[in-house]
Amino acid sequence: MTWLTVPLLLSGCGSALMDPSGPVGQGLKSLIITAFGLMLIVVIPVIVMTILFAWKYRGTNLAAKYTPNWEHSNVIELFVWAIPCVIILFLGILTWQTSHTYDPHKPIASEDETMTIDAISLDWKWLFIYPEQGIATVNELAIPVNTPVHFRVTSGTVMNSFMIPNLGSQIYAMAGMNNDVYLEGSKLGTFRGRSTHYSGEGFSEMLFDAHVTSQADFQAWVDKVKQSPDTMMFPDDYNKLAQPTIGAPVQYFSQVSPDFYGDLIRSYKSGHGGPQSHGEHNQAQEPSMPMSAQAAE
Repeated sequence: MTWLTVPLLLSGCGSALMDPSGPVGQGLKSLIITAFGLMLIVVIPVIVMTILFAWKYRGTNLAAKYTPNWEHSNVIELFVWAIPCVIILFLGILTWQTSHTYDPHKPIASEDETMTIDAISLDWKWLFIYPEQGIATVNELAIPVNTPVHFRVTSGTVMNSFMIPNLGSQIYAMAGMNNDVYLEGSKLGTFRGRSTHYSGEGFSEMLFDAHVTSQADFQAWVDKVKQSPDTMMFPDDYNKLAQPTIGAPVQYFSQVSPDFYGDLIRSYKSGHGGPQSHGEHNQAQEPSMPMSAQAAE
């Protein structure tokens, strides 16, 4: 009966990390598989020897050699210590190299120009600003295939985490701080993105679709968004959108304020905790440079 329930319990699980659709995801998948294989070099022999020793030295096996005074073997000590040390050393080097190669803040080398998208986490939805196209969306993302994308990530509420598992790295979104991650989609398709950091009752529905499209389809999508009668001006439109909602629908905005992302981050420098006091703050203080998440850490 237990074996019958396992497939049912696992039917809701996905394997996005094992089915990458971009160079960053491919690199992380390779690291996971390599590290898993190396660890099995220790785990499998230990499991096999545990079973064999228990069988050989069982109480009913009177043929097994009884050596109650045995206490040391240089050969065993060599295998027990040398093999794990070599594996740990190799894993350390591999992890160090992979971590630097796929550093979330490291631009992706490409002949194509890098595109910029601002990802802002709210309660409980994602606002995406396309500063180069002058548009914005809620809970829907589109990027051209084989085009590096620089995501500038921040939060308009509590701490969240931005991740599209099929494309690769996750990065934290924190209010008043500027974080970033570079991703690229190498396959056409629609992939699920989400927050991977629990942030309250609407967390489970804080999802969005990321469409990796051809250049022509991306331009068609941008043209469709520009047909929307709604705009995203800071801070008035933003303050309305930032009200907590669960299961927020996809929304399009045909225009956004110039430097929307910078204005949002600077609004937290007043110490009042957000854009509600943005207008008063800008009149009283000179704009300051956004604080990076790395600096905050």
